[in-house]
Amino acid sequence: MLRLSVAVLYTALAIGANAARADIGAAEALREGDMRKLAFHQVAIALPDIMLVDGADVPVSLADWRGQWVVLNFWATWCAPCRKEMPALDALQGEMGAQLAVVPVATGRNSVQGIEKFFAEAGVTRLPVLRDPRSALARAMGVMGLPVTVIVNPEGQEVARLIGDADWNSNTARAVLAALMAR
Repeated sequence: MLRLSVAVLYTALAIGANAARADIGAAEALREGDMRKLAFHQVAIALPDIMLVDGADVPVSLADWRGQWVVLNFWATWCAPCRKEMPALDALQGEMGAQLAVVPVATGRNSVQGIEKFFAEAGVTRLPVLRDPRSALARAMGVMGLPVTVIVNPEGQEVARLIGDADWNSNTARAVLAALMAR
C-alpha cells in the first residue's frame, strides 16, 4: 500500500498538481504542504457503524454513501480553521460532485440553527447539514481536534486522513483525489 500511496502522489503531480505548471494557488498549496499532510494508510480501515443526524434530526448512516468516494470532514461551528476550510469543501462538491461526495459532520454541540448560520456566512450551499451531537463517530474514529478530513473509498473504508485545514478545492487536492479514484 505504501508503494500505491507514492504512486498516487506521483500520478497527482503528473496530472495537475505540478507546481511548475499549475496556477499560483496550487503552487502555494505545495509549498505550504496542504496535501503533504494527507496520510495514506497501508491498509484500509473499516468505518464504525454509528448513526449521525441530519438537520431535521433524521438518522443518517455513512453507509448511505457506500459505492462512492467520500471526503468526510469533521468540523464545528466554533472552529476557526473550519470556517476557513468549509468554502473550499463546498466548492470541491461543486467541482467534483459527480465523482465523489463531500460529507461534513459537525461534531459535538452544534445546533442546526448554528450550522445553518455558519453555512450562510461562509457561502456554503452544496453541503448537507449532518451532526454527530455526542461526538460518538468522532471518538470512534480517533478524531482529537478539528478539522479532520478522512478520505473514504467506495467500500466504506478510510484510506487516508488529513489533520488540520486544507484548500480542498485547489488543483493539488483535486489531482490527488482524482488519482485516488482512478486506481
